[in-house]
Amino acid sequence: MFVTFVLFVVLCVLTNHLFNRIRNLPPSPFPTLPIIGHLYLFKIPLHQTLSRISARYGPVLLLQFGSRRVLLVSSPSAAEECLSKHDLTFANRPHLLVGKHLGNDCTSIVWASYGEHHKNLRRIASLEILSSNRLQILSWVRKDEVRTLVRRLFENPNQTVDVKSTFSEMTLNVMMRMIAGKKYYGGDMSALDEAKRFQGIINDTVRFGGASHMLDFLPVLRWVGFRGIEKGLTDLRERRDQFMQRLLDEHRRIMSESKNNIDGGRRKTMIEVLLSLQESEPEYYTDNTIRTLLLGLTAAGSDPSSITIEWGMSLLLNHPDVLKKAQAEVDNEIGCDRLIEEFDLARLPYLHCIMIETLRMHPPVPLLLPHESSEKCMIGGFNVPRGTMLLVNLWGIHRDPKIWEEPNKFKPERFEGLEGVRDGFKMMPFGSGRRSCPGEGLALRMVGLTMGSMIQCFEWESIHEGLVDMSDRGGLSVPKDKPLRAKCRPRPTMVKLLSQIE
Repeated sequence: MFVTFVLFVVLCVLTNHLFNRIRNLPPSPFPTLPIIGHLYLFKIPLHQTLSRISARYGPVLLLQFGSRRVLLVSSPSAAEECLSKHDLTFANRPHLLVGKHLGNDCTSIVWASYGEHHKNLRRIASLEILSSNRLQILSWVRKDEVRTLVRRLFENPNQTVDVKSTFSEMTLNVMMRMIAGKKYYGGDMSALDEAKRFQGIINDTVRFGGASHMLDFLPVLRWVGFRGIEKGLTDLRERRDQFMQRLLDEHRRIMSESKNNIDGGRRKTMIEVLLSLQESEPEYYTDNTIRTLLLGLTAAGSDPSSITIEWGMSLLLNHPDVLKKAQAEVDNEIGCDRLIEEFDLARLPYLHCIMIETLRMHPPVPLLLPHESSEKCMIGGFNVPRGTMLLVNLWGIHRDPKIWEEPNKFKPERFEGLEGVRDGFKMMPFGSGRRSCPGEGLALRMVGLTMGSMIQCFEWESIHEGLVDMSDRGGLSVPKDKPLRAKCRPRPTMVKLLSQIE
């Protein structure tokens, strides 16, 4: 009986392999096992495992994640075909558990299928929330939070700084002040409990909110009672919705009580902007739509930005010559009489290079959020069937030795002369095409201003001998495996100015 079963499995594997060749499908690692497909190959962190698989089998691969067919792309030319030539074909998102539970039944800006609804959400995000004009109006929030952090570090010289939590709290403050006018850390102590609840929601969103879970690939697990992940997502959705609904109701009440003042000289929060639009188009700007927009913006704007800043500071500690060069640029361009402002970032090309090189080596999302093909197409000369999930291994492209000289070496100079953060399809930390990240402008402002201020104001050193550990952990975003702890002290040339910050 056992021998018969083994022969049956072998026959299925060989038959599937032969049919793939006949149909001119992309190559697949052999064997593709029944039921689980290629899941047996996977190890954490997934982006590194997939890079090794691509290095062995090629840049365009067809994998089987249990019941789902997945196209894995890990070269600029193949990424360009998917995200430019066939951008419309791959503009959909697959229906996954995270989209169902955290994406408002796959209707949020992140998880909605491409169509009029998604285009309208994208328009709202681009014009009403994340436009250059809106970001400029709210630039005072980012400036104030960075200066508050600078003052706190100055008042506690030579302290050991928990870089991860410090910048995580700062970026969450920035997002919540922009969205709801609330400061959770470093302000009113009565808000601390609320801050902890919301920080828990953000942490759980990052932990549970990865692009996929085993139930997405092996539905059979539901039959044997494996529903813990789905229950966790359901509970998280309820907590997220309740928290954000309380904020909406609070602002709706404030706007009702002091309507004349809202439209005066005071700057509107993002909630107030959306609630004002709701008054004119209530059938479209529903509470559901507003909640999912703002929850997605908060998670995407706080966690990836703080992670990028932590990676950047870790790289600078391991390369003190780069840190000194960056400080010299700031001294020459800005001087010691004032702090860096966002408008100064365009005058600091070497700081810009440091930021881009950090994003190259540690992109905020190493595997772009999955796309799904709406019709049959050809990628790399191979047929890709309709309904195939697409994964673009950004980390693999950014670290490919065929593309980059010494790809694992931190060399900001490689980007001298590059004005933006994209370099064709070999460098695209925020994705490309119709589903690219709409928060790119906000992220670059936050990361640039924060890192520039830390470089301008302080000397930094590791608390350990030797280099900072640069290993990472798996997940949707990829934080450092060992959070950075470092000492900072005011630069002598900045002491007079820092002592005057109120």
